[in-house]
Amino acid sequence: MHEFDDDVLDYFIENQGQLFPEDVASSREEAEAFLEDCCAVVVGSVDEVIEYFDEAGVDFDADSIMDASEVFDIGDGRFLIVEG
Repeated sequence: MHEFDDDVLDYFIENQGQLFPEDVASSREEAEAFLEDCCAVVVGSVDEVIEYFDEAGVDFDADSIMDASEVFDIGDGRFLIVEG
């Protein structure tokens, strides 16, 4: 079960260019299928973003992780993490 509500899907569709040179989805259905295939996750805070990358064993700078192209700030306190 994924947490891809309409706000997350719409934000991804509008901002997918931050991670991909070409659009990968043009509808909510395409976006949801793509995000499920990528095993994307929605987390509820900056701390959870840091925890996600830490648990994945990714070497990162905590001060700049929020600028990573894989991290989408939904704008309501949640973040979408897409591994491209």
